Amino acid sequence: MATFNIPPVNSDIAAALQHKIDNKTKPLGSLGQLEKIALQVGAVQQTPTPALNQPTIVVFAGDHGIANEGVSPFPQEVTYQMVFNFLQGGAGINVFTSQNGMQIRVVDAGVNFDFNQHPGLIHAKVAMGTKSYLHEPAMTKVQCQEAIEKGAAIVREIHQEGCNVIGFGEMGISNTSSAAIIMSLLCDIPLEQCIGRGTGLDDEGLAKKKAILSAAIARHKGIEKTPLNVLSTFGGFEIAMMCGAMLQAAAAGMIVLVDGFISTSALLVASKINEHILDYCIFTHQSNEQGHHLMLTQLKAVPLLSLGMRLGEGTGAAVAYPLIRSAVNFLNEMASFESAGVSNKA
Repeated sequence: MATFNIPPVNSDIAAALQHKIDNKTKPLGSLGQLEKIALQVGAVQQTPTPALNQPTIVVFAGDHGIANEGVSPFPQEVTYQMVFNFLQGGAGINVFTSQNGMQIRVVDAGVNFDFNQHPGLIHAKVAMGTKSYLHEPAMTKVQCQEAIEKGAAIVREIHQEGCNVIGFGEMGISNTSSAAIIMSLLCDIPLEQCIGRGTGLDDEGLAKKKAILSAAIARHKGIEKTPLNVLSTFGGFEIAMMCGAMLQAAAAGMIVLVDGFISTSALLVASKINEHILDYCIFTHQSNEQGHHLMLTQLKAVPLLSLGMRLGEGTGAAVAYPLIRSAVNFLNEMASFESAGVSNKA
């Protein structure tokens, strides 16, 4: 088992950061959540003048055996087709990363397709998709560990290239099913409160999804509900790889931009492995997928945005990034009362 040394963020600098924030030329607290982000980023980086370097979104793609049981209106082939779309620059995440000066990396974590050696694709395939957890565990413990370690290795390399702020997205038909079960078991929340419409199920499709996932949980009812057991039994290779990537990012002292429902399910697993990871996380948006609000509540997280989005791919993280940049910029560039010669309150 890979181990990740993630210390809690040292809060000794918090008072100095708060003093700097409070003495900007503005009423106390008037920049709201931006002030909290500035404080958090400064504390993570242990400096009153933080910097955001080489912001990157990593999109992990993987296929799920459960897709063949009818839990999604889309066929499994859409996963590999969307990977090609990412590589060609045509997806939502490409638009938003380009717009905001962010890099994008696309990872084959376990897509049921042979991409050969495609330039621009990080080849980290564990297998050609997971097994159907309606009948057997999605992956072996060894495969789960391999995915976690590969995710960590990818982030280690990105960090060494100079990146200190990183977000994670995913692509995998039926991965909302995995996220819902992970959430239900690790948060002890009834499954029906965790399941949503995914890529657009109608009422009949949603009822079928609930029945299939309930049967899947019953099939594995004897498993010990440890984070790695739940992840290996019901997860996807992209979720496991994202979990390892998040743990490594926090261990490296990076700012972690948390995207939507599936990405947060990976973080949920990571937080059960090391709770200090949450100190490094900025929750970028609340997904329109039903269970995400409850999952964020479990993590005591306040998302920056709630735009009714449920696309995945890391799009919420990319759309929210300018707000994080605004928080850092006001901390570094906004005048203080003293420097501007502006009278503070009596």
